[in-house]
Amino acid sequence: MIEFDMSKNRQVRVLAVASGKGGVGKTNSSLNLSIALAMQERKVLLMDADLGMANIDILLNLRPRYDLLHVINGEKTLEDIIIEGPLGIGVIPASSGVSRMANLDFKAHAGLIAAFEQVERHTDFLVIDTAAGISDSVIRFSSAASEVIVVVCDEPASLADAYALIKVLSQEHGITRFQILANMVTSALHGRKIYAKMAGVADKFLTVSLGFLGSIPYDNALKRAVQNQRSVMLEAPHSPSAIAFHGIAKKLIELPARSTGGTLSFFVERSAREIRRGEVGA
Repeated sequence: MIEFDMSKNRQVRVLAVASGKGGVGKTNSSLNLSIALAMQERKVLLMDADLGMANIDILLNLRPRYDLLHVINGEKTLEDIIIEGPLGIGVIPASSGVSRMANLDFKAHAGLIAAFEQVERHTDFLVIDTAAGISDSVIRFSSAASEVIVVVCDEPASLADAYALIKVLSQEHGITRFQILANMVTSALHGRKIYAKMAGVADKFLTVSLGFLGSIPYDNALKRAVQNQRSVMLEAPHSPSAIAFHGIAKKLIELPARSTGGTLSFFVERSAREIRRGEVGA
């Protein structure tokens, strides 16, 4: 039985995993990074924040009885809906095929984010699998995170949409630090080249800092793990992709925290500020 004890002041790293477009492996990256962090003795909460098209539970073959819609409706607390995933990670499931969840108003977003103040478990990392693209929910969760991880692969649409996401978050919401995760690469050099493409354009047109978090190779073992509804970290722990996720998790643990923020209280406060900002601009 895992014991949880989280105070509001505990340093919790909030990681928003985002992508400019779908189909680049964002959700799979969120899942496997969470399990890789758990393997390195970190307590992890994984939130499915693709609010209208949730699929973390599908990737893990979980069958949640309750989800974020019950929290929005005031029927359950956030703690009530958390289910245990592999290696004790906590999974916060969202709803799938519910249009209302994909189009939450300001009040619903505020209530959802405020629910994090009631989470009582000991947590080192909160990993948020955002929706693809630049929706309001992506902007709010990314704006409140300690780190924004942008998953990208080597195709023109992915690169262009990732740049557009970074541009919006930096110019309109003041985020200046991003971590690039290159996915489906053919070699470590290929991953570096993808990062160099992103960094070259960003350096020319934006005032941001892009870090290279690492790359995940194209791996048949990862594909089989998805088909088997398991994490590749457990299905094939010695596969190239699993080894890569281990390395990236280690890098995240060692990554210096931002000079401000890092607690769940900061996450709640900054989220609320983004919501108020949206209300004023609406």
